[in-house]
Amino acid sequence: MKMRILTSIFFLYIGSTYLFAQEASTPSVKSAYTAGYWQQEVDYTMNIVVDAPAHQFTGEQRIVYTNNSPDVINRVFYHLYFNAFQPGSMMDVRSRTIEDPDNRVRDRIFNLSEDEIGYHRVQSLRQDGQELRFNMEGTILVAPLARPLLPGEQTILEMDFESQVPIQIRRSGWNNAEGVGFSMSQWYPKLAEYDYRGWHPNPYIGREFHGVFGRFDVKITIDKNYVVGGTGVVQNPNEVGHGYEDEGVLVSHETNKLTWHFLAEDVLDFFWGADPDFTHVKAQVPNGPMLHFLYQEPVLAVNKTDAENKTYLENWKQLPEFTVRAFEYANTHFGKYPYPQFTTIQGGDGGMEYPMGTLITGARNLRSLVGVTVHELYHSWYQNVLATNEALYAWMDEGFTSFASSETMQYLFESTGNPHTGSMRGYQRLVDSGKEEPMATHADHYHTNFAYGRAAYSKGAVYLNQLRYIIGEEAFRSGMLRYHDEWKLKHPTDLDFIRLMEKESGMILDWFHEYFVHTTKTIDYGIASVEASESLAGTTQIELERTGLMPMPLDIRVEYTDGSKEEFYISMRIMRGEKPTEHDLKRTILEDWPWVEPSYSFTIPMPIENIRSVSIDPTERLADVNTTNNVHMNTPEQ
Repeated sequence: MKMRILTSIFFLYIGSTYLFAQEASTPSVKSAYTAGYWQQEVDYTMNIVVDAPAHQFTGEQRIVYTNNSPDVINRVFYHLYFNAFQPGSMMDVRSRTIEDPDNRVRDRIFNLSEDEIGYHRVQSLRQDGQELRFNMEGTILVAPLARPLLPGEQTILEMDFESQVPIQIRRSGWNNAEGVGFSMSQWYPKLAEYDYRGWHPNPYIGREFHGVFGRFDVKITIDKNYVVGGTGVVQNPNEVGHGYEDEGVLVSHETNKLTWHFLAEDVLDFFWGADPDFTHVKAQVPNGPMLHFLYQEPVLAVNKTDAENKTYLENWKQLPEFTVRAFEYANTHFGKYPYPQFTTIQGGDGGMEYPMGTLITGARNLRSLVGVTVHELYHSWYQNVLATNEALYAWMDEGFTSFASSETMQYLFESTGNPHTGSMRGYQRLVDSGKEEPMATHADHYHTNFAYGRAAYSKGAVYLNQLRYIIGEEAFRSGMLRYHDEWKLKHPTDLDFIRLMEKESGMILDWFHEYFVHTTKTIDYGIASVEASESLAGTTQIELERTGLMPMPLDIRVEYTDGSKEEFYISMRIMRGEKPTEHDLKRTILEDWPWVEPSYSFTIPMPIENIRSVSIDPTERLADVNTTNNVHMNTPEQ
């Protein structure tokens, strides 16, 4: 018995030694789309004191980090985003060397002065009270842990730091083009995400983000003349005032500083904006969140006339009503927004999404102002709630958002036509350019900004439209709601999404996903001929051809000379299913088209003289890159 106990202890020791030796770079093979899903958890407490005239702040940060992974964590990584705004940074070099630099950046970082650069200077980092050694490598801090963090355990990470806010160039900074004081995004040392792929300490070059879900308890002390808004709910409304207060008497301010206390649960990040000239307006979404709007009054856009700025201000006054309606539409069609508030703040350099809010520029016509707000709020569905890793799946973030916002804008402005025409045109321009790269490309590693933008926004939206075409309207709509319900507040991958759509539709869809995401092969079908059948009198033979390398099922509509219409549906054998009928027309399901066959023929029981036209994809959802041969008009011989 004693020998057996000693042997057990020996192997327990060896096993423990091996466990502690495992590096975070060799994670478990489990992924988001396998059994045993897990995600890490953070609990931030931050106290920030802002020196507004100097554009600097000091910070105390405490993180309770929970390791829900099956792995031992031996080191941690932090993002130091502000360090990108220094001459010679990776973001600076990338902007000056890429073929098509962002006009907002170009060489601006390279020419920053010392009081215009951004930085994070970490004074100390402790784990459970024990000082840690750390290295700051550009926009990444790496620190070996004093005590390995075992699966299921928590540790406390405490940091003291000093930061300088860069002059506004990209997303974050002070004094943006419209004179807004502070646009504070990616503004604090942020713990990197660790998931089934391991750590994600991507250097910041201006693209996408990934984060850990958790709780943010943030106190921001700033000059009392600033109005502040951001992620989370203000915890001291009667103290800060500015339209946040409830019934009651405001606390008097005996100093020149005021502390704003925000609390947010189950979010990936925390942003805020501040300006002395902000007006604060609220609007309640029925059975939904409270909406907050912070904008300058008057709007002071650079190089704009007083009349133009007055128009911009009137547009902001109309924005709350449009945004309420947009939230109602989104809650019904794409899943219910789970948070108690959403804040739209004038600031930034265009439009950028953050948890429970957005920063947008304000000098816009009404449709543009509504459009950018709708687009950014949908990122609360596709990036913040359904928190895919943007760096790996930028198209699931921007593309899904573009798809939903296009449909919502059509609803808000009561327009007609295909709401996704713009996305289809953008994708077509990408194909025609010869610069297309697979959507599976990491966001940071696209060769051009053009290829990245068209793939993420345009082709990402077209992806959903192709899926809708393949599985049908009903399965698609129910699948989008199911995706939200099953994966909200998690980190779904592309395979999680397509697998869910397979379950919803009953079809096999891996072929579609692999072609459209992992290749640049295109869809191109045409009508080769419509002729009287030689083998059977009184019938017509139709021959189709596939010249593109990506196969798809086809909807073929035939219009007869008497005005009636009929549809013929050709599935693909690899789909193992057919989509249901989506309209009242008679529909004939033809034999499956094996994808290796370049052509396909079928016969309809109608003489050719009774046929007016034959068309591929009458609903204009198919992303056919050459539609000139998609319609055959039958011209009777004279």
